[in-house]
Amino acid sequence: MGIVALIIIGAAAGFLATRIMRIEADIPTTMLIGIVGALVGGLVLRALLTMMGALAGFVGAVLGALVVIWVWQTYLKR
Repeated sequence: MGIVALIIIGAAAGFLATRIMRIEADIPTTMLIGIVGALVGGLVLRALLTMMGALAGFVGAVLGALVVIWVWQTYLKR
């Protein structure tokens, strides 16, 4: 899966991740969280993507976005 696909999936994953973590963020922040999470999750789970396809990519994107939100809340938002 290419970087462009991860960015597109990341926008949706950011929306889902902000809802799961109950974060109120504006649309650009939500998209940025999702895109960064998708890139992180997608690159880390590259082997899983090869074996399981696009659904694994979406799961990786959501997990990556959740990690980005956690880091943002824990270390950056004080």
